[in-house]
Amino acid sequence: MDEMDRRLIGVLRHNARATLSELASGLGLTRATVRTRIAKLQDRGDILGFSVVMKQDGLTDPVRGLMMIAIEGRGTDRIIRQLGGMPELRRVYSTNGRWDVIVEIGAKTLEQFDNVLARVRRLDGVTASETSLLLSTRKST
Repeated sequence: MDEMDRRLIGVLRHNARATLSELASGLGLTRATVRTRIAKLQDRGDILGFSVVMKQDGLTDPVRGLMMIAIEGRGTDRIIRQLGGMPELRRVYSTNGRWDVIVEIGAKTLEQFDNVLARVRRLDGVTASETSLLLSTRKST
């Protein structure tokens, strides 16, 4: 991936609905070049898809947070499967370092948020966790 690909991805993150003409004009490329670059990025797996983030998403789950989780032994795959079944967990990331897994939580109330934390902490093999509430979004991709 070169600098132009990174610029193209940056523009798409800001507005994934931009037309090829708009992208080409903004990047100083031809439409055909932009189309080819996007296709290559998709073929290589650098771009996995396009999504829509709606204003309502933040209103649906106004209490949001990140929970870092430490897992005992080799139970990571099992716990990730269990976490995948919890609808309040928006994303589940495997990581390296002190924490084995980081989850993004969305809840309607603090009480619901607290219940999710308790359910995760009770999973067999979870040895420690640390949670931070998300207060505001300063940059969104």
